[in-house]
Amino acid sequence: MATSAPTAVAEAVTVAVTAAGKNQLFLGSFVDSAKLDELRYLHDAAVAVDAAGTIIAIEQPCDEQKARLTVLPRLGWAADAVEVHVAKPGQFFFPGFIDTHLHASQYPNVGIFGKSTLLDWLNTYTFPLEASLADPSKARQVYSRVIRKTLSHGTTCAAYYATVDVASTNLLADLCVAAGQRALVGRVCMDQLSPAYYRDESPETALAATRASIAHISAIDPELALVRPVLTPRFAPSCSAPLMRGLGALAAEMPHLPIQTHISENTNEIALVRELFPPTSTGAPDDSYAAVYDAFGLLTDRTILAHGVHLSEAEADLIAARRAKVSHCPCSNSAITSGAARVRWLLDKHISCGLGTDMSGGYSPSVLEAARLAALVSRHVAMGGDEKAKLSVEEVLFLATRGGADVVGLADVVGAFAVGMHWDAQLVGLGDVNADGEVEGDQDEDNNVDVFGWETWPERVAKWVYNGDDRNTKRVWVKGRLVHERK
Repeated sequence: MATSAPTAVAEAVTVAVTAAGKNQLFLGSFVDSAKLDELRYLHDAAVAVDAAGTIIAIEQPCDEQKARLTVLPRLGWAADAVEVHVAKPGQFFFPGFIDTHLHASQYPNVGIFGKSTLLDWLNTYTFPLEASLADPSKARQVYSRVIRKTLSHGTTCAAYYATVDVASTNLLADLCVAAGQRALVGRVCMDQLSPAYYRDESPETALAATRASIAHISAIDPELALVRPVLTPRFAPSCSAPLMRGLGALAAEMPHLPIQTHISENTNEIALVRELFPPTSTGAPDDSYAAVYDAFGLLTDRTILAHGVHLSEAEADLIAARRAKVSHCPCSNSAITSGAARVRWLLDKHISCGLGTDMSGGYSPSVLEAARLAALVSRHVAMGGDEKAKLSVEEVLFLATRGGADVVGLADVVGAFAVGMHWDAQLVGLGDVNADGEVEGDQDEDNNVDVFGWETWPERVAKWVYNGDDRNTKRVWVKGRLVHERK
């Protein structure tokens, strides 16, 4: 389904112009999610973004001449002080992707998971690599690359897990600020069931280290406008009851902070949770994974739960009641044989869902790849007898943008094109094929999405979802700042 916006101009009440940047005008086609199953197409439109990176006007139809004659004067902008960006034929603007779950420290291991499943994979591949990032030079090398790589794929916001090391976690936050990527950065808490060389010494040291990282991130971004700290109990089996209880208390003390962790990824993991946290020790009404988090005050409307593959009916109802969110990670769920999450079932229970690349359980830094895999995994669920489970192109793109924004607590800030929202966006370029079978003009011949001219716009977007990659991501902006440009 598709809708077009009315031709009226929508403008903010005030225009904040600072010396930090330029006012900008974007012209061309704009595509975003109107709702879960519907994309909105704005063609021949103009979007005005102020120097603070906020969208202050949208007008359609509008070309550059009309913008200079009517829109800019109305905004009080001098034409020679505005930076103008015009999409070329075959290009369109799309909201930046939001990766709701990934381990920055694991990026060098993408594609390396052998024949293992979750618990074996952690000990064989993951813990040794994460521990090695206590070396500042190695951490800088890895984190700098993962930020560059995710930005190049159009990821404007990422919910990162770092490591247990405070300095390494702080470095990741520093690098996100420098690169201009919006991020949640979490110091990983874990004081049991992990190698002695890679764990918190005690619940007290874990909480103190977490506070230290929160203080650092709050100092480098006092308004938490770009980078936010996130409480990060790795997953229940790696955290003792006293640590979980302490983190729950910290969450109550700092209600502005999000929480991220894992849930019901693997059946052996679920059995381990039942063994480690019986109701007699937690006070929970049952031994389910969700009930354990709830008992410790960690299941809230700020909680991001990665995976949720094997949730029970009662757990999903509890998650919905607490308004916690789910990060769907179809790539890693498939790669390490965890299972196929029932996303439609979660959505029908009014649980907000986004997409996570979950590197390095997932093999790709691309949220677009996660979107297409979400569509394919949903078809496998449907083949099990639930035809309704299938997710459409429109729906997976919603999860990649507006759904993800809600998951990370930024639903009113990013994920769509609307007055008052921030300009977190990507310029997508597809290959226009001429009569001789060549890509037209100065567009990149090295392109995996060919458009022949007769496709409808929904068909073009579908071809991008199923065939696109970073070669189609021409430019990326976060809060109005250009943070990536494909050369």
